[in-house]
Amino acid sequence: MKILTYLTLLLAFVSVQSQELLSPKNSFTEQDTLRGSITPERAWWDLNYYHLSVDVKPEEKFISGNNLIRYKVLEEKQTLQIDLQPPLKISKVTQEGKELKVISNENAHFITLQKKQRKGDFNEILITYSGHPKEAVRAPWDGGFSWKKDTNGKHFIATSCQGLGASVWWPNKDHMYDEVDSMAISVTIPKGLMDVSNGRLRKIEKNKTTNTYHWFVSNPINNYGVNLNIGDYVNFHEVYHGEKGKLDMDYYVLRDNLEKAKVHFTDAPKMMRAFEYWFGPYPFYEDSFKLIEVPYLGMEHQSSVTYGNKYKKGYLGTDLSASGWGLKFDFIIIHEAGHEWFANNITNKDIADMWIHEGFTCYSENLFLDYYYGTKASSEYVIGLRRNIANDKPIIGPYHVNKEGSKDMYYKGANMLHTLRQIVNDDSLWRTILRGLNKDFYHSIVTTQEIEDYLCRHTKKDLTSFFDQYLRTAKIPKLQYTINGNTLKYRYTNVVSGFNMPLRIFIADKAIWIYPTENWNSKSFKEDIASFKTDSNFYINSTKTTD
Repeated sequence: MKILTYLTLLLAFVSVQSQELLSPKNSFTEQDTLRGSITPERAWWDLNYYHLSVDVKPEEKFISGNNLIRYKVLEEKQTLQIDLQPPLKISKVTQEGKELKVISNENAHFITLQKKQRKGDFNEILITYSGHPKEAVRAPWDGGFSWKKDTNGKHFIATSCQGLGASVWWPNKDHMYDEVDSMAISVTIPKGLMDVSNGRLRKIEKNKTTNTYHWFVSNPINNYGVNLNIGDYVNFHEVYHGEKGKLDMDYYVLRDNLEKAKVHFTDAPKMMRAFEYWFGPYPFYEDSFKLIEVPYLGMEHQSSVTYGNKYKKGYLGTDLSASGWGLKFDFIIIHEAGHEWFANNITNKDIADMWIHEGFTCYSENLFLDYYYGTKASSEYVIGLRRNIANDKPIIGPYHVNKEGSKDMYYKGANMLHTLRQIVNDDSLWRTILRGLNKDFYHSIVTTQEIEDYLCRHTKKDLTSFFDQYLRTAKIPKLQYTINGNTLKYRYTNVVSGFNMPLRIFIADKAIWIYPTENWNSKSFKEDIASFKTDSNFYINSTKTTD
């Protein structure tokens, strides 16, 4: 790959600290920029509609098809960028029947339009493509197509592509900042198999040796949320009576797993009840909710959440928190469905801000426990998750290069939000804020700054240093303290400048608030303070020292 010059790096990644850019471990390429930034060839047109048609040939591990892209002209330009990753190839691009010139630069393809692009117009291009798509190595972490077979020898196929990009299997505008308004998905497969994709099934077109399943998504959808799931599926159905009325909930599982799925999937309506309480109405009533068995662990595909947790409680039968509470629910059902609110309803603009997806959704697990088992259970669970935090690098990654931050976005992100709940110290207000996020950012693309500003505004607190500490450094605040008689002396160390998070402590089991800063403060008590301890709900370390 061609390495960018220092000047280009500086211009492209102005929001990334220069020391991080120049580090050998962060040598970003031209392809990183083309994939991760809003290039001039992306910026001038706005997605309106996709019709993706794919013919899947399982025996050959081959796909072919086309994508009709309708867009609105924002500026009068003549070149647009479409993304498709090798070994898949674009064979032709047309607009109004005329074939267009395509210049390819690895994953990015630049199309020169002949028709004059006039501001405000809606135009369409049709992209035809084919090839052997990348096969997933360890889905969903290293995604692509999973070509598997079930225990009866029938094909069992699925797609997953978060981070890697939807362009690993279909041509699209592969950047999170622009979601298509609606989408049709047509999938042709051999008879004897079923495809389940996003949205609602409109019809099944029966051919001689194949069937074509036509799905339609009526809500905006991010590219990585689009999926194909192909197998010998059977379906069962229920209607959930939720905050916006009747919600169709459908379950697609392998034929041999039907009876155990009917028992095990009772976690799904329980999830819906808890999350509508905490986050507000499920955001995609029009497109229904589906839970679909797949040959990998699972993913948050919009309105077609995929499931591969082997019908076990916890995470493949284990409790990630070691608290015991993680075995009270099926991790994949709760976590991946939680993404319908945080990832699919509220979507990050840049993958560097993926904590918005993963931090809130990891946090949703303990809110599920809170709803059914109480605050003590939920606290023990999220505190238990701290054992998985590495504190290796900041949660927020470098911008404009399709690079996420630390995997701590999950467990540390959840503990940051749990800590913030303590600072708010009003569960009614906290629930109002969580519901407000999903209402005020309904079907929205957001940045970290927008989420921070919202939380500051609605908590009526300046949380700037709080977010700088937990999102932009790998340092955990440390409370340094001394006890001299009945006087407690304390300060924060290992913190960003200006860090002043209030802290709840306990003396003789009585809850008391103190207000540490980087400077020494002291407070005297009438009680014997030998029993002093910090509230473990706050994600900090503490150490006793001497004057």
